[in-house]
Amino acid sequence: MSKGVLQYDVGVQVDLYLLIKSATKGIAANGKPFLTLIFQDKSGEIEAKLWDASDDDVNSYAPQTIVKVNGDIHNYRGRNQLKLRQIRRTGPMDPVKQEDFLETAPLSQEEMTGKLTQYIFDMKNPNIQRITRHLLKKHQVAFLEYPAATKNHHEFVSGLVYHVVSMLDLAKSISVLYPNLDRDLLYAGVILHDMGKVLELSGPISTVYTVEGNLLGHITIMVNEIGKAAEELGITGEEVLILKHLVLSHHGKSEWGSPKPPLIKEAEILHYIDNIDAKMNMMERALERVKPGEFTERIYALDNRSFYKPLFHK
Repeated sequence: MSKGVLQYDVGVQVDLYLLIKSATKGIAANGKPFLTLIFQDKSGEIEAKLWDASDDDVNSYAPQTIVKVNGDIHNYRGRNQLKLRQIRRTGPMDPVKQEDFLETAPLSQEEMTGKLTQYIFDMKNPNIQRITRHLLKKHQVAFLEYPAATKNHHEFVSGLVYHVVSMLDLAKSISVLYPNLDRDLLYAGVILHDMGKVLELSGPISTVYTVEGNLLGHITIMVNEIGKAAEELGITGEEVLILKHLVLSHHGKSEWGSPKPPLIKEAEILHYIDNIDAKMNMMERALERVKPGEFTERIYALDNRSFYKPLFHK
């Protein structure tokens, strides 16, 4: 693949293959239908409008379709957009396949599986270790492929497991500074806290929320999964209760989606390292797309701030 869509400057005309991530129908002020298309490639995603969209257009330009587009990069309200000149669906003669357009984690699945296995192996408490291993084995295929979210952070193939192994390394470093932290609990909390997303989300491509995801959410889903695992394994110790609490409280506050605030030390640390890793991922990916001396686009999930890339950052 050549340059990604986000690597072109404003004012440049582009001729590219792109994957449609989402397509939303709207009605313009003149009463005519239009489509808001989000395109993606390995560099990220960009929005475009297809005006006067016919029913055929709506059917042709559905999510997960690869298209050839010609258009101009322009800036609208601080974000780059693609102003379409031409768009067409690709056919069998076009030299592209879906995986060419998917952003993936910077580590391979094998490397990340190795890290997970090592962290579980390091656990000393047999109840915590068995529950964590059981649930990882049960959901392993999806856990290694799914994104961590539909937008904002780690929203790429294998984003969920990449988020988890990054957090595990953070947890290990922090537990060196604070040796009274229970490493087993912290590692298990990191591995399990977002595992419910394999049932909350639809999959690694054009990700949307499932019915279960909309009605229950990943926190409730995972609390149920921990309960089922403990029952299947015949484990009844207090560890089951504490693991459920870690999952329930990892968003920190009720207004951020946690039914309970963190009430044990490891739950508090889990909340912070989750936050650190998610926010660093958002910032780093936005800063990769700008040159030194420039500001990023506004990041809605980070209080709508634009971040500056200092001139001495190469």
